[in-house]
Amino acid sequence: MKNKIAFLLLLLSIACGEKKTDTKMVEAKTTNRVKLMTLDPGHFHAALVQKKMYPQVDSTIYLFAPDGLEVKDFLNKINSYNSREESPTAWKVEKYLGDDYLEKMIADKPGNVMIVAGKNSKKIDYVLEAVKAGLNVYADKPLVINPEGFKKLQQAFDIAEKNGVLIYDIMTERFESTTLMQKTFSALPDVFGELVDGTPEEPAISKESVHHFFKYVSGQPLVRPAWFFDVNEEGEGIVDVTTHLVDLVQWEAFPNQIIDTNNIEMVKAKRWPTVLTTDEFQKVTGLDGYPEYLKKDIKDDKLNVFCNGEMVYKINGKHAKVSVIWNYQAPEGTGDTHYSIMRGTKSDLIIKQGKEEGYKPTLYVVPHQKDGFEEVLNKAIADKITRQFQGTTMERMEDGSYKINIPDTFKIGHEAHFGQVTENYLKYMEAGELPQWEVPNMISKYYTTTKAYELAKKN
Repeated sequence: MKNKIAFLLLLLSIACGEKKTDTKMVEAKTTNRVKLMTLDPGHFHAALVQKKMYPQVDSTIYLFAPDGLEVKDFLNKINSYNSREESPTAWKVEKYLGDDYLEKMIADKPGNVMIVAGKNSKKIDYVLEAVKAGLNVYADKPLVINPEGFKKLQQAFDIAEKNGVLIYDIMTERFESTTLMQKTFSALPDVFGELVDGTPEEPAISKESVHHFFKYVSGQPLVRPAWFFDVNEEGEGIVDVTTHLVDLVQWEAFPNQIIDTNNIEMVKAKRWPTVLTTDEFQKVTGLDGYPEYLKKDIKDDKLNVFCNGEMVYKINGKHAKVSVIWNYQAPEGTGDTHYSIMRGTKSDLIIKQGKEEGYKPTLYVVPHQKDGFEEVLNKAIADKITRQFQGTTMERMEDGSYKINIPDTFKIGHEAHFGQVTENYLKYMEAGELPQWEVPNMISKYYTTTKAYELAKKN
């Protein structure tokens, strides 16, 4: 009888023209699912998280952002993933566009995970507000770009712990196959021995990354917003891309170990600009001229972007070196490149990506004593390496080093790594916690980059 009365009342309300006036986003009626809220997607990495679907994740994305070209680019990328012929996605977007986008997200909270990739100057404030509201955070690097931001990050981690939510930054480079292989070999004492202490001139572990402002993403020329070239918004290179490299130093040299900031000592650091012409700036931004906030960085009608940086530091007694370089555009047939060396007592593990490697990252093992080493290396590949990387072989080079040939099936590319990191994050969400070392090592990572920034600015 009660059900009949309720039904009649519903019909009566419809007949009378009753309308809902509450514009609040309503959480999708699904249980035990991850629901993503994308906040202010100013960087294309925000869309790459949704380049694939995940069974644990609700298909509706809740978007909160200011209106403009950046959010349109995000929506276009989502639409392209949904409409592609091969493995199309099925995302639905519920969007709120307005200047009060942050307040609206916090008030409505239709999801339980905030994704943020955009202006780095605002990111830590977004993170703080999210964890205060009991939301999990999944953020593009870097979380902070200066010492003031680092203090807020420490506060954010304290609040996240109290509220039982997770903060996680997207470290895609941990999934790059040659880096994974380098780490795997460094854990084999018969091949690598132990990591040496190194010196400032010849560090135990070094990583260098070369990037380019003009590139193609998902098959289309990347249009970068003008603020990307403002170091007050994006951050200088020494606190931006270096985040990945500092992370890899910790992750490879000290796997599954908690790293205390007291065991990090900055030795030296420097910064320098990449100079862009007006034509280059126009090509990569689509703008006719420089906005007012970039005038401070213009000399002789050219834009000086302090996106290059280098640091040498000691971590747990080992010397490490990290450097990042930005050029305007890569030569034909090339792209972003990575160089890395880990120096061991028995061999060095070197990743090169030059002309001889066809501009593809390639791992070499360079033994210190050649007698009997090939047999040891073959045994390690057969017993250990092929368990993780089936089909891997090695090739002896003329200089006595050994090139490690990793099957192409493991070389899935930078964009696909976002899906792999996301799958990891979803496992942590299900478990309700990160690995014990992740949070302290995130703190140590940003301590390192901001200390390098402080020292470089003094020089």
